[in-house]
Amino acid sequence: MRKLLPLLFGLALTPYSAMGDGKPVQTPYGEQKVVFDFYFDAPEKINLALYWVRSLINPLLDAPYNLAPEFLDIVVVIHGTEIVTTVQHNYEKYRDAVDRMRYYSELGVHFKVCGLAAEDYGYKTSDFDDFVELVPSGITELAHWQLEGYALITPQVMEKKHSIEEIR
Repeated sequence: MRKLLPLLFGLALTPYSAMGDGKPVQTPYGEQKVVFDFYFDAPEKINLALYWVRSLINPLLDAPYNLAPEFLDIVVVIHGTEIVTTVQHNYEKYRDAVDRMRYYSELGVHFKVCGLAAEDYGYKTSDFDDFVELVPSGITELAHWQLEGYALITPQVMEKKHSIEEIR
């Protein structure tokens, strides 16, 4: 312990800038199997949650990984208030989210909507956009994909109270 104290004391007096620079690491990512759990208390939160999908996809498609979309097996299970963003008559209200979901579906992302929630909202299959798959139950769907070895990601969508400039 006595030999450790001078070392700790020396580190405490070392200026922060002398500690060194961070270094980039290229984790050897490979094929991805992910299921996202979307269940929000406000439909517009889907916009922020879709950034989580983007944060998974973009680095893997770009250098140095350059994975083809077929190496990304991604499922999004929708079973909260955001279900209203996936019905055709709400397109204009949720255009940004719908266009992003459609783009991701073209990359192979599967958007699955809970049939129980759809029933609660009074929706029928024909009400949904063409990229939406209606499943019996969102919870059962989440369990299924996890049992198939998919990693579960549940986006935490919070209200941003400060700009990046304010907190830098």
